[in-house]
Amino acid sequence: MRNYKIIIFICFLTFVAELMAQQEQAPIFHESHVERKKDAPFSDAVQVGNLFYLSGQIGIDNKTRTIVSGGIVAETKQTIKNIQEVLLHHGMNLNNVVKCTVILNSMADFATFNEVYSNYFPQKPARTTFAASGLAMDAKIEIEVVAVKND
Repeated sequence: MRNYKIIIFICFLTFVAELMAQQEQAPIFHESHVERKKDAPFSDAVQVGNLFYLSGQIGIDNKTRTIVSGGIVAETKQTIKNIQEVLLHHGMNLNNVVKCTVILNSMADFATFNEVYSNYFPQKPARTTFAASGLAMDAKIEIEVVAVKND
């Protein structure tokens, strides 16, 4: 029984040490991989240890700088494609995503959005979804994510 308590104590100390090391790491504010966004007043991704906080993405085609046509389905697919590009730039993919925050222009689009979203996130990251009017460029959807990079 005593060895069991020692093992638990060592595991606890290891956990605390890892947590403290994570908190002591200064954030890295990564420059955008998209040329036109390099002067934006925000970072596409901020890294703290192995956590990446991605800024919200909308369904904009980065080549034409316009929202894709086709409604909530097309915008959701493009939004997720834009997230994938940022993740790929940092050596990750959608499987690294642990948390999504989804802002819809209208909750009437929730079921349709959810059908598309489910195809991209089978691992089911934690998620918050709400509606807000007045998204950038009159978008129907914006998604921001938190991802964990496993070295």
